[in-house]
Amino acid sequence: MSRVLVLNGPNLGSVGRREPELYGDTTLAAIETALRDRAAALKVDLRCEQSNHEGVLIDILEEEHDRAHGCLINPGGFSHTSIALLDALRAFAKPVIEVHLSNIHARESYRRTTVTAEAARGVITGLGPEGYLLGLAALVRIISATEGSA
Repeated sequence: MSRVLVLNGPNLGSVGRREPELYGDTTLAAIETALRDRAAALKVDLRCEQSNHEGVLIDILEEEHDRAHGCLINPGGFSHTSIALLDALRAFAKPVIEVHLSNIHARESYRRTTVTAEAARGVITGLGPEGYLLGLAALVRIISATEGSA
């Protein structure tokens, strides 16, 4: 069974009540429930984690290096600033899909560049919680194709 790591960065623990006009009113717990339901249908094991601390996210990536087959990540604000998280995603050396609830390209100029996306196979932005489900489906297809060619 494939294992997917789902990481959420700073402030995503308050999704659902924080700026609902930007991020919607769906909580992170509800997003994770939907992901677990979809993962069960896809026969994929999930580990979901959220942290406001860059080092914690990096530690989890290192811990999952030999366990997880891919990573679905919403780095939050770290996506625009964190070379350390970018390096950890590269060292993870498995397929990564980056997801953002809001359309970062329709927001402030400093949000339009995502440093961490350099380590991602793809980026989904602006589709709200559905972006996570689409990202998981794409990641599972990528992992299956990779395992099939091994």
